[in-house]
Amino acid sequence: FQLYGYCYQDSNDIPDTLTTITELGSPLEMIQLLQTSWEDRFRICLSLVRLLHYLAHSPLGSVTLLDFRPRQFVIVDGELKVTDLDDASIEESSCTSNSDCFMEFPARNFTLPCSVEGRCQSMNEKRNLYNAYRFFFTYLLPHSAPTSLRPLLDKIVNATGNGNKHGNAKFLLFYPSPSVNSEFTQKCVKSANTKYRRVPEAFIPDENYRCWPSYHHKGCLLSVFDVNEAIEICDSYSQCKAFVLTNQTTWTGRQLVFFKMASNHIMPDPDKITYVKVTD
Repeated sequence: FQLYGYCYQDSNDIPDTLTTITELGSPLEMIQLLQTSWEDRFRICLSLVRLLHYLAHSPLGSVTLLDFRPRQFVIVDGELKVTDLDDASIEESSCTSNSDCFMEFPARNFTLPCSVEGRCQSMNEKRNLYNAYRFFFTYLLPHSAPTSLRPLLDKIVNATGNGNKHGNAKFLLFYPSPSVNSEFTQKCVKSANTKYRRVPEAFIPDENYRCWPSYHHKGCLLSVFDVNEAIEICDSYSQCKAFVLTNQTTWTGRQLVFFKMASNHIMPDPDKITYVKVTD
């Protein structure tokens, strides 16, 4: 979380109080997140993985968030950030045997090894990882994920659900470069029968219909890898008769496209390209 300033206050009424000024974020609403595009939900999970990595390797040592729940986080510019650090701890539990390193969760339990120093090994990291799995990954990642990504996503989710930190590393490698983005997000599809007429520098201002998930609440605005994927999407909607390529992209570089239910009114626009379905 970005810190802009702080003030230490020590008075008779409120002793030893630190007031911080931080960046403004939006409260995390899980139901609203499930209604957003998978791409946006993936970005949130990726930012959470980066946070988990930092907590495990912070300058203070391994830090655990004892109250690891959605209400402790906010969204800032599409990324997840922790806002409440009152329950953060750097203490690893002491132990004399492995049985002292028992971690109990509603769905499963873990027993960690007790080190020769008398501390439960990686307990802070595993607690954070499993809480991230049960509160975030299990809901945000698999739901409406691209078909080509599901086998890898299943492995990542299962690894984090088992408390395996290597699942975290796989996640961090999941989106390292545009070439990997192309490999995993491109859908090699062609429209077999339907033909489209290309109209350059043109836009359809009206003729909207709603679809899910959409980047626009009054229309159908989706991200695509290329024109072929836009054609596949338009062919999958019976009401779609045209689509408009914009010059806007998502954070992964995918192009935003408006899908339209008619093409009766086409207006000039130098920043857009319209494709109209050709009917016999």
